[in-house]
Amino acid sequence: MGGSTTQRIGLGVIGLGRAFAMMRPSFLGPDAHPGFTIVAAADPRPEARARIAAEFGARAYATAEEMCADPGVAAVYVATPHEAHAENVRTAARAGRHVLVEKPMALSLADCTAMVGVAEMTGVVLLVGHSHSFDAPVAAARRLIASGAHGAVRMIHAFNATDFLYRPRRPEELDTARGGGAVFNQAPHQVDIVRLLAGGMATRVRAHTGAWDGARPTEGAYAALVDFEDGCFASLTYSGYAHFDTDALSDWIGETGHRRDPAAHGAARRALAASSAPEAALRQARGYGRAGAEAPSPGAHEHFGFVLACCERADLRLLPDRIEIFGDAVRSTMQLPPPRPPRREVWDAFHTAITTGTMPTQTGAWGLATMELCLAILQSAREGREITLAHQVPA
Repeated sequence: MGGSTTQRIGLGVIGLGRAFAMMRPSFLGPDAHPGFTIVAAADPRPEARARIAAEFGARAYATAEEMCADPGVAAVYVATPHEAHAENVRTAARAGRHVLVEKPMALSLADCTAMVGVAEMTGVVLLVGHSHSFDAPVAAARRLIASGAHGAVRMIHAFNATDFLYRPRRPEELDTARGGGAVFNQAPHQVDIVRLLAGGMATRVRAHTGAWDGARPTEGAYAALVDFEDGCFASLTYSGYAHFDTDALSDWIGETGHRRDPAAHGAARRALAASSAPEAALRQARGYGRAGAEAPSPGAHEHFGFVLACCERADLRLLPDRIEIFGDAVRSTMQLPPPRPPRREVWDAFHTAITTGTMPTQTGAWGLATMELCLAILQSAREGREITLAHQVPA
């Protein structure tokens, strides 16, 4: 994508919290994406509005409605708390703005269906991301599987263990009914990865969830077995209880591609216990508009824990900088190129969809299918039975 010929699109951001802080490097410095210019933003916090105006020269608004009425905004990135996604997408789409909405797409299938419907009715692009299905290791493994060189994929193992539940949280993030917990926050990443590698068409799921800390009364763990229509099956396991860390299985490269210190075990729990500030204030301090909220550039690609795709003639292990291929008689390595600016793949896909109509996998319909599976994990665990899926779409 050449910088001098790329069509530049005026971007508005709804919600200047942690998600935007993670996306921010995509729009700064010599590696800034050539296809987008941040021209406006909406956030209720005055300090965030002041910073976006100073850093990007963006017009700052207190509400999404005001920002979406800005004639310079052609596309919108929705990065608000989960409960607001559905209404924010409807507001943007009705104003004729293309939309990239953060995961989870929404908290109910009815809301997801309405979001897809309003995008179709207004003719705007609707994509769902960031999810880790955009990551370079996942894309490389998907290409290997699609090539047929190692036969069809038959089984996938996805396992991640983090300190998710002990990072500072707002009250709603510890309330499943309001979109809190590991299933709404973390499962969309894992489900997207597994569905992409397996071809998308999941048929049924049987799952368990764990909520083992009464002071943080939401799901901190889950395990699910997912069947696909071609006979492939996948196991998805996640724990956010800050004990074992699967970065130990990824050369101590963290989820965002940064080097981790194994000696920092327990840091999240200690920091939470030692602070006298309200937890919501600690959470807000990690967002855009506060000094030190943004991390330096990563040294490897983003990833989401241990992933092993078992094909007929080889097993593919996804790592932050390579794919390890365990064949019938030979073990080999596919080295990945150095990482690009964080989450550049998301913005490339969004720009291409807007300017050419070529859609990536992660459309609104794909996001709806992912949320169907996530909601089915909760339902299966609650009801103790297998759940059949009805809204899946192919990769």
